[in-house]
Amino acid sequence: MQRIIRNRFLVFSALAFSAILLNTNTVHAQGDLLVTPRRVIFEGSKMSQELTLANTGSDTSRYSVSFVQYRMTEYGAFEQIEVPDSGQFFADKYLRFFPRTVTLAPNEAQVVRMQFRKMPDMHAGEYRSHVYFRAVPDEKPLGEEAVKDTNTIGIKLVPIFGITIPIIIRVGDLKSTIEITDLKLDTRTDTVPTLALNFQRKGDISVYGDLIVNWDSGNGQSVEVGIVRGIAVYTPNKSRHFVLQLRKLNGVDYNRGKLVVRFQAPNEQKAEVYAEKEFPIQ
Repeated sequence: MQRIIRNRFLVFSALAFSAILLNTNTVHAQGDLLVTPRRVIFEGSKMSQELTLANTGSDTSRYSVSFVQYRMTEYGAFEQIEVPDSGQFFADKYLRFFPRTVTLAPNEAQVVRMQFRKMPDMHAGEYRSHVYFRAVPDEKPLGEEAVKDTNTIGIKLVPIFGITIPIIIRVGDLKSTIEITDLKLDTRTDTVPTLALNFQRKGDISVYGDLIVNWDSGNGQSVEVGIVRGIAVYTPNKSRHFVLQLRKLNGVDYNRGKLVVRFQAPNEQKAEVYAEKEFPIQ
């Protein structure tokens, strides 16, 4: 991401940082850009959505808007792809957005409008693409750069910040269920306690929610010891492995009692519990 030459060249290396949202805040930030909402679902009669971009920095910035495609691995990582996996459907060809480029002065905000177009070739199922807001660097022409040493290669690193948010289309009468399995508690004294588990998804649609872990003493005492917001299991994945760190709190003994693990709707929605599992500590 060398040889000595007589003329100086500038080499621009772009460092891209693409954000895949791991919390459930309605506003997502990367660099000096704020985007809200952080995910969009078109279902039922919903055909349009406004996305708000805000520049919180001190300089004017320009952003390009495009689509990218991702697969999610069983460990929650994202890999960019061009061809959908088996059972995966891209949403981008059924979506339009305007404008495709946004320039924002400091503390300025602008709306990007997105519209879903239902096409005859769409069958029942879930379609997903990710909209990418990419900062466009303000590069000066090479002639404007001052030359001090004509015997070296100059390297200029230009960081390029970006945010991606998932756009999901659901067509038909779809549903999914989720189950928590394979819980393993690690309480080695030289580490922070961790809880490993698997999410097992069945059905037609992705599942997204908050993971909450309570320690139950067995005599009426219950303490929240872990929480992770915004966990997704995207189609076509059937499972996802997850590990979370548990808090070390006064009065909490991870050698007795039990853990109550709950996966529920995000905190901005009604408190619907998708799955719950008790783990006796032995």
